[in-house]
Amino acid sequence: MKRLPPLPALHTFLITARCCNFTRAAQLLHITQGAVSRQISGLESHLGYRLFHRQARGLSLTAQGREFFPRIEHVFGLIEEAVDHLETGQQTLQLKAPTCITRWLLPRLLQWQKERPDVPVELTTTIAHDVDFRRERFDAAVVYGGYPDDSPHVHHLFDEQLTPVCAPSLLAGAQPLERFEDLDQHMLLHPTLDEQDWAHWLKAAGTRLGNVGKGQHFDTMDLAMTVASQGSGIAMGDWSLIGEDLRAGRLITPFDLRVKTGAGYYFVYPTRTESTPQLRELLDWLLAEAAARNR
Repeated sequence: MKRLPPLPALHTFLITARCCNFTRAAQLLHITQGAVSRQISGLESHLGYRLFHRQARGLSLTAQGREFFPRIEHVFGLIEEAVDHLETGQQTLQLKAPTCITRWLLPRLLQWQKERPDVPVELTTTIAHDVDFRRERFDAAVVYGGYPDDSPHVHHLFDEQLTPVCAPSLLAGAQPLERFEDLDQHMLLHPTLDEQDWAHWLKAAGTRLGNVGKGQHFDTMDLAMTVASQGSGIAMGDWSLIGEDLRAGRLITPFDLRVKTGAGYYFVYPTRTESTPQLRELLDWLLAEAAARNR
Protein backbone atom coordinates (compact mmCIF):
# COMPACT_ATOMS: atom_id res chain seq x y z
CA MET A 1 0.00 0.00 0.00
CA LYS A 2 1.34 3.44 -0.93
CA ARG A 3 2.25 5.53 2.09
CA LEU A 4 -0.04 8.58 2.26
CA PRO A 5 1.29 12.06 3.07
CA PRO A 6 0.81 13.20 6.69
CA LEU A 7 -2.53 14.90 7.32
CA PRO A 8 -1.01 18.03 8.99
CA ALA A 9 1.15 18.66 5.92
CA LEU A 10 -1.90 18.33 3.65
CA HIS A 11 -3.81 20.80 5.82
CA THR A 12 -0.86 23.20 5.69
CA PHE A 13 -0.84 22.91 1.89
CA LEU A 14 -4.60 23.64 1.77
CA ILE A 15 -4.29 26.81 3.85
CA THR A 16 -1.18 27.98 1.98
CA ALA A 17 -2.79 27.35 -1.42
CA ARG A 18 -5.77 29.50 -0.44
CA CYS A 19 -3.66 32.55 0.37
CA CYS A 20 -0.40 31.81 -1.55
CA ASN A 21 1.62 33.37 1.23
CA PHE A 22 3.76 31.55 3.83
CA THR A 23 3.46 34.36 6.38
CA ARG A 24 -0.33 34.54 6.16
CA ALA A 25 -0.62 30.75 6.26
CA ALA A 26 1.52 30.67 9.41
CA GLN A 27 -0.78 33.21 11.04
CA LEU A 28 -3.87 31.20 10.14
CA LEU A 29 -2.31 27.94 11.34
CA HIS A 30 -0.77 29.49 14.48
CA ILE A 31 2.68 28.12 13.67
CA THR A 32 5.90 29.73 12.48
CA GLN A 33 6.60 30.65 8.85
CA GLY A 34 9.55 28.26 8.94
CA ALA A 35 7.28 25.41 10.03
CA VAL A 36 4.96 26.11 7.11
CA SER A 37 7.89 26.14 4.67
CA ARG A 38 9.28 22.88 6.08
CA GLN A 39 5.92 21.11 5.91
CA ILE A 40 5.39 22.20 2.30
CA SER A 41 8.93 21.13 1.34
CA GLY A 42 8.40 17.77 3.06
CA LEU A 43 5.11 17.25 1.26
CA GLU A 44 6.72 18.10 -2.08
CA SER A 45 9.52 15.61 -1.37
CA HIS A 46 6.94 12.95 -0.50
CA LEU A 47 4.95 13.57 -3.66
CA GLY A 48 7.97 13.96 -5.92
CA TYR A 49 6.95 17.26 -7.52
CA ARG A 50 6.72 20.95 -6.71
CA LEU A 51 3.41 22.39 -5.53
CA PHE A 52 4.44 26.07 -5.48
CA HIS A 53 6.60 28.42 -7.48
CA ARG A 54 8.76 30.43 -5.04
CA GLN A 55 9.10 33.92 -6.49
CA ALA A 56 10.41 37.23 -5.21
CA ARG A 57 6.89 38.66 -5.09
CA GLY A 58 5.33 35.63 -3.43
CA LEU A 59 3.98 32.18 -4.19
CA SER A 60 1.94 30.73 -7.01
CA LEU A 61 0.70 27.21 -7.57
CA THR A 62 2.44 24.99 -10.10
CA ALA A 63 0.37 23.01 -12.61
CA GLN A 64 0.53 20.01 -10.24
CA GLY A 65 -0.41 22.24 -7.32
CA ARG A 66 -3.46 23.61 -9.15
CA GLU A 67 -4.57 20.05 -9.91
CA PHE A 68 -3.85 18.85 -6.37
CA PHE A 69 -5.60 21.74 -4.58
CA PRO A 70 -9.32 21.06 -5.35
CA ARG A 71 -8.91 17.38 -4.45
CA ILE A 72 -7.40 18.18 -1.06
CA GLU A 73 -10.02 20.87 -0.51
CA HIS A 74 -12.70 18.27 -1.22
CA VAL A 75 -11.17 15.77 1.23
CA PHE A 76 -11.05 18.29 4.05
CA GLY A 77 -14.59 19.37 3.18
CA LEU A 78 -15.73 15.78 3.73
CA ILE A 79 -13.89 15.66 7.06
CA GLU A 80 -15.53 18.91 8.17
CA GLU A 81 -18.92 17.58 7.09
CA ALA A 82 -18.40 14.40 9.12
CA VAL A 83 -17.51 16.43 12.20
CA ASP A 84 -20.53 18.69 11.69
CA HIS A 85 -22.87 15.71 11.57
CA LEU A 86 -21.60 14.55 14.96
CA GLU A 87 -22.15 17.92 16.60
CA THR A 88 -25.61 18.38 18.04
CA GLY A 89 -27.47 21.60 17.39
CA GLN A 90 -25.07 22.68 14.66
CA GLN A 91 -26.68 25.63 12.84
CA THR A 92 -23.63 27.36 11.40
CA LEU A 93 -24.07 28.31 7.75
CA GLN A 94 -21.12 27.10 5.66
CA LEU A 95 -20.29 29.68 2.97
CA LYS A 96 -17.61 29.49 0.28
CA ALA A 97 -16.27 32.54 -1.59
CA PRO A 98 -13.29 33.45 -3.79
CA THR A 99 -10.60 35.61 -2.24
CA CYS A 100 -11.31 38.39 -4.74
CA ILE A 101 -14.62 39.30 -3.04
CA THR A 102 -13.39 39.23 0.56
CA ARG A 103 -12.84 43.02 0.60
CA TRP A 104 -16.59 43.43 0.16
CA LEU A 105 -17.87 40.30 1.88
CA LEU A 106 -15.88 40.11 5.13
CA PRO A 107 -16.97 43.47 6.61
CA ARG A 108 -20.58 42.59 5.88
CA LEU A 109 -20.36 39.15 7.45
CA LEU A 110 -18.85 40.74 10.56
CA GLN A 111 -21.77 43.17 10.66
CA TRP A 112 -24.19 40.27 10.12
CA GLN A 113 -22.73 38.44 13.12
CA LYS A 114 -23.26 41.53 15.26
CA GLU A 115 -26.89 41.81 14.18
CA ARG A 116 -27.63 38.06 14.08
CA PRO A 117 -25.35 36.23 16.52
CA ASP A 118 -27.93 33.41 16.51
CA VAL A 119 -27.09 32.63 12.86
CA PRO A 120 -23.31 32.14 12.70
CA VAL A 121 -21.60 31.95 9.30
CA GLU A 122 -18.35 30.11 8.67
CA LEU A 123 -16.58 31.46 5.58
CA THR A 124 -14.15 29.38 3.53
CA THR A 125 -12.11 31.42 1.05
CA THR A 126 -10.48 29.91 -2.01
CA ILE A 127 -8.62 30.88 -5.15
CA ALA A 128 -11.28 28.99 -7.13
CA HIS A 129 -14.05 31.12 -8.63
CA ASP A 130 -16.76 28.44 -8.68
CA VAL A 131 -18.35 25.73 -6.54
CA ASP A 132 -19.47 22.15 -7.12
CA PHE A 133 -22.26 21.35 -4.69
CA ARG A 134 -22.15 17.70 -5.74
CA ARG A 135 -18.70 17.38 -4.15
CA GLU A 136 -18.56 20.32 -1.75
CA ARG A 137 -20.90 20.37 1.23
CA PHE A 138 -21.39 24.11 1.51
CA ASP A 139 -24.77 25.62 2.29
CA ALA A 140 -24.11 28.40 -0.23
CA ALA A 141 -21.34 30.14 -2.12
CA VAL A 142 -20.43 33.39 -3.80
CA VAL A 143 -19.02 32.74 -7.28
CA TYR A 144 -17.32 35.01 -9.81
CA GLY A 145 -17.53 34.95 -13.60
CA GLY A 146 -20.31 34.62 -16.13
CA TYR A 147 -23.83 33.60 -15.16
CA PRO A 148 -23.46 30.21 -13.38
CA ASP A 149 -25.82 27.99 -15.36
CA ASP A 150 -24.74 24.91 -13.41
CA SER A 151 -26.18 26.12 -10.08
CA PRO A 152 -29.90 25.50 -9.34
CA HIS A 153 -30.43 28.75 -7.38
CA VAL A 154 -28.63 31.89 -8.53
CA HIS A 155 -28.91 35.50 -7.29
CA HIS A 156 -26.94 38.33 -8.88
CA LEU A 157 -25.06 40.55 -6.42
CA PHE A 158 -23.22 43.00 -8.69
CA ASP A 159 -21.08 43.26 -11.82
CA GLU A 160 -17.34 43.66 -11.99
CA GLN A 161 -16.41 47.26 -12.86
CA LEU A 162 -12.74 47.85 -13.57
CA THR A 163 -11.09 51.11 -12.59
CA PRO A 164 -7.52 52.03 -11.57
CA VAL A 165 -6.88 52.44 -7.83
CA CYS A 166 -3.93 53.78 -5.87
CA ALA A 167 -2.91 55.18 -2.49
CA PRO A 168 -3.77 58.86 -1.87
CA SER A 169 -0.05 59.56 -1.33
CA LEU A 170 0.64 58.75 -4.98
CA LEU A 171 -1.27 61.85 -6.09
CA ALA A 172 0.95 64.00 -3.91
CA GLY A 173 4.10 62.76 -5.64
CA ALA A 174 6.12 64.31 -8.44
CA GLN A 175 4.21 62.51 -11.21
CA PRO A 176 0.63 63.77 -11.70
CA LEU A 177 -2.41 61.64 -12.44
CA GLU A 178 -4.61 64.08 -14.30
CA ARG A 179 -4.92 62.39 -17.69
CA PHE A 180 -5.03 58.76 -18.76
CA GLU A 181 -1.63 59.21 -20.42
CA ASP A 182 -0.07 60.04 -17.01
CA LEU A 183 -0.35 56.36 -16.13
CA ASP A 184 2.71 55.85 -18.34
CA GLN A 185 4.86 57.42 -15.60
CA HIS A 186 3.80 54.97 -12.87
CA MET A 187 4.24 51.31 -11.98
CA LEU A 188 1.19 49.33 -13.09
CA LEU A 189 0.10 46.45 -10.86
CA HIS A 190 -1.59 43.59 -12.72
CA PRO A 191 -4.16 41.35 -10.95
CA THR A 192 -3.57 38.65 -13.58
CA LEU A 193 -0.58 37.32 -15.50
CA ASP A 194 -2.23 37.93 -18.88
CA GLU A 195 -2.62 41.71 -18.26
CA GLN A 196 -6.13 41.54 -19.72
CA ASP A 197 -7.78 43.70 -17.04
CA TRP A 198 -5.54 46.67 -17.83
CA ALA A 199 -5.86 46.00 -21.56
CA HIS A 200 -9.66 45.96 -21.28
CA TRP A 201 -9.79 49.26 -19.37
CA LEU A 202 -7.23 51.03 -21.58
CA LYS A 203 -9.16 50.03 -24.70
CA ALA A 204 -12.32 51.58 -23.25
CA ALA A 205 -10.28 54.67 -22.30
CA GLY A 206 -8.93 54.92 -25.86
CA THR A 207 -5.39 55.09 -24.49
CA ARG A 208 -2.14 53.30 -25.30
CA LEU A 209 0.65 53.02 -22.72
CA GLY A 210 4.25 51.97 -23.18
CA ASN A 211 4.70 50.54 -19.67
CA VAL A 212 1.97 47.90 -19.54
CA GLY A 213 4.35 44.97 -19.92
CA LYS A 214 6.80 46.39 -17.36
CA GLY A 215 4.48 46.25 -14.36
CA GLN A 216 4.25 43.80 -11.48
CA HIS A 217 1.96 40.77 -11.73
CA PHE A 218 -0.02 39.15 -8.93
CA ASP A 219 -2.19 36.07 -8.54
CA THR A 220 -5.28 37.93 -7.31
CA MET A 221 -6.85 41.36 -7.65
CA ASP A 222 -7.11 41.57 -3.86
CA LEU A 223 -3.33 41.26 -3.53
CA ALA A 224 -2.70 43.81 -6.27
CA MET A 225 -5.01 46.32 -4.56
CA THR A 226 -3.34 45.69 -1.20
CA VAL A 227 0.06 46.52 -2.70
CA ALA A 228 -1.45 49.61 -4.35
CA SER A 229 -2.78 50.80 -0.98
CA GLN A 230 0.84 50.83 0.25
CA GLY A 231 1.79 53.36 -2.41
CA SER A 232 3.77 50.95 -4.58
CA GLY A 233 1.92 51.56 -7.84
CA ILE A 234 -1.47 51.70 -9.52
CA ALA A 235 -3.57 48.55 -9.58
CA MET A 236 -6.49 47.67 -11.77
CA GLY A 237 -9.25 47.26 -9.19
CA ASP A 238 -12.94 46.52 -9.06
CA TRP A 239 -15.03 49.53 -8.04
CA SER A 240 -17.76 47.25 -6.68
CA LEU A 241 -15.38 45.82 -4.04
CA ILE A 242 -13.49 48.83 -2.71
CA GLY A 243 -16.10 50.79 -0.77
CA GLU A 244 -14.45 50.11 2.60
CA ASP A 245 -11.03 51.06 1.23
CA LEU A 246 -12.37 54.33 -0.18
CA ARG A 247 -14.13 55.27 3.07
CA ALA A 248 -11.03 54.43 5.12
CA GLY A 249 -8.79 56.43 2.79
CA ARG A 250 -6.59 53.46 1.90
CA LEU A 251 -7.39 53.75 -1.81
CA ILE A 252 -8.65 56.36 -4.22
CA THR A 253 -9.84 56.15 -7.82
CA PRO A 254 -7.91 58.77 -9.83
CA PHE A 255 -10.28 58.49 -12.81
CA ASP A 256 -14.06 58.22 -13.12
CA LEU A 257 -14.06 55.65 -15.92
CA ARG A 258 -15.47 52.27 -14.82
CA VAL A 259 -15.55 49.46 -17.35
CA LYS A 260 -17.80 46.42 -17.04
CA THR A 261 -16.16 43.18 -18.13
CA GLY A 262 -19.25 40.99 -18.42
CA ALA A 263 -18.25 39.09 -15.27
CA GLY A 264 -20.14 39.39 -12.02
CA TYR A 265 -20.59 38.05 -8.51
CA TYR A 266 -23.43 35.67 -7.73
CA PHE A 267 -24.84 34.11 -4.56
CA VAL A 268 -25.69 30.47 -5.27
CA TYR A 269 -26.97 27.55 -3.20
CA PRO A 270 -28.03 23.94 -3.81
CA THR A 271 -31.55 22.56 -3.62
CA ARG A 272 -30.73 20.73 -0.39
CA THR A 273 -30.47 24.06 1.50
CA GLU A 274 -33.32 25.78 -0.34
CA SER A 275 -35.72 25.57 2.62
CA THR A 276 -33.24 26.79 5.26
CA PRO A 277 -34.78 29.98 6.71
CA GLN A 278 -31.44 31.22 8.10
CA LEU A 279 -29.88 30.99 4.65
CA ARG A 280 -32.76 32.92 3.13
CA GLU A 281 -32.34 35.66 5.74
CA LEU A 282 -28.61 35.93 5.01
CA LEU A 283 -29.27 36.02 1.26
CA ASP A 284 -31.88 38.78 1.57
CA TRP A 285 -29.52 40.79 3.76
CA LEU A 286 -26.58 40.45 1.34
CA LEU A 287 -28.81 41.34 -1.62
CA ALA A 288 -29.89 44.50 0.20
CA GLU A 289 -26.25 45.37 0.92
CA ALA A 290 -25.33 44.80 -2.72
CA ALA A 291 -28.24 46.93 -3.92
CA ALA A 292 -27.17 49.76 -1.60
CA ARG A 293 -23.62 49.56 -3.00
CA ASN A 294 -24.88 49.75 -6.57
CA ARG A 295 -26.91 52.88 -6.01
